[in-house]
Amino acid sequence: MIDLYYWPTPNGHKITLLLEELAEAGAKLDYRIVPVNIGKGDQFKPEYLAFSPNNKMPAIIDHAPADGGEPISVFESGAILLYLANKAGRFFGTDTRQKVAVNQWLMWQMGGLGPMSGQYGHFTVYAPEKIPYAIDRYTREVQRLLGVLDTQLATHAYVAGDDYSIADMAIHPWINAYDKAPLDLSPYPHVLRWQADIAARPAVQRAYALKTQVNPDAGKPLTDEERRHLFGQGAPKS
Repeated sequence: MIDLYYWPTPNGHKITLLLEELAEAGAKLDYRIVPVNIGKGDQFKPEYLAFSPNNKMPAIIDHAPADGGEPISVFESGAILLYLANKAGRFFGTDTRQKVAVNQWLMWQMGGLGPMSGQYGHFTVYAPEKIPYAIDRYTREVQRLLGVLDTQLATHAYVAGDDYSIADMAIHPWINAYDKAPLDLSPYPHVLRWQADIAARPAVQRAYALKTQVNPDAGKPLTDEERRHLFGQGAPKS
């Protein structure tokens, strides 16, 4: 059994996408969701920090690792995707060249699209004051990254080639992740084609449906408490 410490954010969706796709493919890994309400500060609880020291989610604890030993915990969404894909032997390619292709696009999402989209969302949706320089800077950077993705998808069915992989699962939740600040995707027709193809998959629909099951208040304006937990926690003062 895998405990998935989850809240319905783009990074949280990555893991449910993979777990539901594995179930669809007959390589099911049994899992249960342990909600981590980041608006209430669950990510800062000592018992959570014991295995997810960066006070972020998702994280997992695998109680039945392949080596038969003690449970294995994994934090960071990209590391979790790699761990689960390798455990199940699915969605990470079957040879060295495929694995390289998947891995580089996974790292592209982790190091580029995710962080830049997150900053775009923060300054356009959540920041208490509008800072034109920040909004312009991150809008342009997300648009640049969408252009990179569109070019790749112009000649490939999926981001790492002909096969659907954890790279697609990592990227998909970060495409236009902010309903209150949607980007115009019309300049990226190949991204739109790919986005729609993935959204139509039954496993993807099941994964995204968990959003309102786990957090019925998803989409509502943030409270002051939620803002404090999401944006007010920094490094300890010396």
